[in-house]
Amino acid sequence: MNQKLSAIYSKSINNPEEFWGNVAEDIFWFKKPKKILNKSNPPFYKWYEDGTTNTCYNALDVHVENGRGDHLALIYDSPITGNKNKFTYKVLKEKVSKFASALKNQGINKGDRVIIYMPMIPEAVIGMLACARIGAIHSVVFGGFASNELASRIDDSKAKILLTASCGFEPGKTVKYKPLVDEALKLASHKIEKIILFQRPNNEVKLNKPKEISWEESLAKAT
Repeated sequence: MNQKLSAIYSKSINNPEEFWGNVAEDIFWFKKPKKILNKSNPPFYKWYEDGTTNTCYNALDVHVENGRGDHLALIYDSPITGNKNKFTYKVLKEKVSKFASALKNQGINKGDRVIIYMPMIPEAVIGMLACARIGAIHSVVFGGFASNELASRIDDSKAKILLTASCGFEPGKTVKYKPLVDEALKLASHKIEKIILFQRPNNEVKLNKPKEISWEESLAKAT
């Protein structure tokens, strides 16, 4: 550990309130916290409990408002399909805002849980940021997990909605997500209210409406 890093680490351990109070100056707050650390009930510590911020706002809106809207925010480069895409902060903010509206249209509000069981595509990032934007709690489940692992996470989270895709691509094979999701829903005790599925080109699957809708359908009435 170099000397500078060692000094920073020591300060964070020896005077955590001052250290994290200074760190908090680096982000945007709707309401700046006056109480940095509440340690009255260890080990259940509370940080910035009287402050109000939003991680999505800090990730996107701040950059747009500070004139960096045309800068690159996300680069998608798939080594499997060869697909490539680039998203500026402005474009990504627009997509995230619209999908956040789509989630609200499906009854998702602050504190609700959303399972994200998707391949590494831009829509997975959009889904995560959209949840953060409206205060929902997202749980990312690795797309390689089998149905029983997905089912256990559905039961643990008590999620209202599951975001998924028709398939994922791995070296030499296509992983069909829908059968895995269907089996997980049978195994889980908790019942998901809605599934939003992103149809990957040339790999579309049949959806059981009205419980299951496509990503595009969810956006139809979103603003």
